[in-house]
Amino acid sequence: MIKLSEAHIIGAVISYLLGVFIVPLVIAYSKKQGLIDEPNERKIHKKPISRLGGVAIFSSTMLTFLFLVFLSYYPYGSLLSGILLGSSLMFFLGLVDDIYTLNAKFKLFIQIAIATLVYLLGVKIDSIINPFGGVIQLGHFSYLITLLWIVGISNAVNFIDGIDGLAGSVITVNSITLGIIAVAMVPPNPMSALIAFILAGSMLAFLTYNFNPAKIFMGDSGALFAGFLLATLSITGVMKVATLAIMLPFVVLAVPIIDITYASLRRISKGKSPFVADSEHIHHKLLKAGFSQNMTVAILTSIAIVAGAIASYFVGSIKHYVIYIIALVVIMFILSLINHLTKK
Repeated sequence: MIKLSEAHIIGAVISYLLGVFIVPLVIAYSKKQGLIDEPNERKIHKKPISRLGGVAIFSSTMLTFLFLVFLSYYPYGSLLSGILLGSSLMFFLGLVDDIYTLNAKFKLFIQIAIATLVYLLGVKIDSIINPFGGVIQLGHFSYLITLLWIVGISNAVNFIDGIDGLAGSVITVNSITLGIIAVAMVPPNPMSALIAFILAGSMLAFLTYNFNPAKIFMGDSGALFAGFLLATLSITGVMKVATLAIMLPFVVLAVPIIDITYASLRRISKGKSPFVADSEHIHHKLLKAGFSQNMTVAILTSIAIVAGAIASYFVGSIKHYVIYIIALVVIMFILSLINHLTKK
């Protein structure tokens, strides 16, 4: 039997190996069925590409978790049911949108419904630790704040999915950061850490085929699934136990939060809906400034890494974070090189 505290790296490796096997199958299937992302004036790619990467990310994450559960145990009472159910529903919502293109307001309504269900299952921001002492109870504001956080982060991750390798790279860094912080907390939350590392492994497998030039996109299914996991894991693994806990998730998820805040304020100032897609995100601005796709990904991923280092410093796990990130950067560079060479 595998102890939960020993399963994190094992989970990341298994999910990566599963993902590397599943992604090519998804690419072949989506091309056969015509489930591809066609180029247009708002998009950067020049030829049709599979948009069902979320299927591989979801499958490798869930199959890995189920495999490890069979080897150990299912941790009842850890808010896990709400996270698994909610992330699955977010994935299926995104999948339907990837195939049929849903109305933005309808998608938002369903996201609110999913976040409400998860809140009722106990995944909630009901209190925060006051860094000056004591605990602040949120009372009636708990539901609203939880709703804004889950829906906001889910969509923020979706917003940054605009160029090859960007969303996957940022999500991988964010997942590892949340996993390390969850382990370093007092008391630790090994289950949140396990899911975070499994997600990182699945995302690395996806990135193997998503670095520029991409062979597959994650689509709304992958972005909403990963965004939901980041949002809920930051609640269960960070906010409830640490001094400065309310600030740490904002630091860890700085890149998607800055982008969605900038995009929403810009659209509202122009009298437009904040949920209508455009080509004026931060990554678009960097591209227009003359940076290549790879350099844009490197810049924004570096910001995510620095933000993670700051958050890790506050919980005393900076040494572990540096080791993991150095290994991650090396792996991502190798995967990017492999993808580039095999594309030629």
